[in-house]
Amino acid sequence: MSGILFKNARVFDGVNEECAEGMEVLVEADLIREVSATPIKCSDVQVIDIAGRTLMPGLIDAHIHAYASDVNIHKVDHSGAPYRTAHAIRMLRFALECGFTTVRDVGGGDWSLWRAIEDRLFPAPRFFYAGKALSMTGGHGDFREPGESERTEGYCSCGHAHALSIVVDGVDECIKAAREELRRGAHCIKIMGSGGVASPSDPIWMNQFRGDEIRAIVNEANERRSYVTAHCHPAYAARRCVELGVRCIEHGTLMDDDTAQFIAEQGAFVVPTMAVIFAIAEMGRRLGFPARSQEKIAYALERAMAGMESMRKAGVRVGFGTDLLGETYAQQRRELTLRSEVFSPLEILRQATSNNAALLQLEGKLGCVRTDAYADLLVVDGDPLKNLALLTDGGQLPLVMRAGELVRNDIGQLGRH
Repeated sequence: MSGILFKNARVFDGVNEECAEGMEVLVEADLIREVSATPIKCSDVQVIDIAGRTLMPGLIDAHIHAYASDVNIHKVDHSGAPYRTAHAIRMLRFALECGFTTVRDVGGGDWSLWRAIEDRLFPAPRFFYAGKALSMTGGHGDFREPGESERTEGYCSCGHAHALSIVVDGVDECIKAAREELRRGAHCIKIMGSGGVASPSDPIWMNQFRGDEIRAIVNEANERRSYVTAHCHPAYAARRCVELGVRCIEHGTLMDDDTAQFIAEQGAFVVPTMAVIFAIAEMGRRLGFPARSQEKIAYALERAMAGMESMRKAGVRVGFGTDLLGETYAQQRRELTLRSEVFSPLEILRQATSNNAALLQLEGKLGCVRTDAYADLLVVDGDPLKNLALLTDGGQLPLVMRAGELVRNDIGQLGRH
């Protein structure tokens, strides 16, 4: 079988700080077939000499919204599906070129977009999606302005449907919505567990959904061997959701030490999203971010870095996400830089590779360099464990591979072997 053989590679496997030198890695089809410190015996393969550069797993962004074509979600709802899809194509292509070979869409992504990516209609990372996020009336996923009273029926005739979310109330509606998203191929279920920044009518400090509603949604996900992830800013909202069976917290912006310790003890994940906070704080007014939401972002910004420090001290299983909306998608790599104020390069690289793979329930298949893992690989022109900035400049990635296919190769080949 034809494949690609990487020679003279310095391998970061997604976990260990010590990188093996002089390694060979054989890729066949979309899998890593062999990783060896000695020459690999094979024939009919293309040979790429890494020349001592670092070979590492592709990065994973576990919090995106591919259809979020504007920072103002109200505008997103009215932009139309073709416009949102065009934005998604641009955004996902950019992510892949930056070395993000996998993304998880936690609000809006759907089967149709996944199918287009699987069929190679355009270059994009592996795509996991939660479908429409579940929100209660007046919650973070209800983007109707306070003066709007009409109710456009959703897929289950139970509430208002937005491009990124669905509004449901009561246990029965929550069960129906969770089952419907799982039927549509959702990798997990996303709920709104607290107030948010972009929504117009809910304070950021507000707990959302009743306990019985959350438990019902968690049960449906568990029965599918999936999980629930919850948007939460305040620490008490995050703790409440984890107590009710939620496996992952998105943002966790206002985290405190006690809650971080509790979450760590429960083995739950937190996916902070720093890039969007800083991007909106700087660019929001120019891009038309609502004034009342600007006030919320300023409040979140005050505590965001301290929240990550609480997670670090407690040993929380931290994932990597960006949550960038509209034009801010181009700041995806900035998340690496922002986290470096709290975490070491090794911690950040684990977050964006092996930690996120565990979150996606694909430990050993994604976010690693090992036999039988997916061949999603990057070559870095230097040592990112010592200089994380090597990953914040796309020019430092001479090679990007996704599912065994070369997205970029500026190194060249030595012919066939």
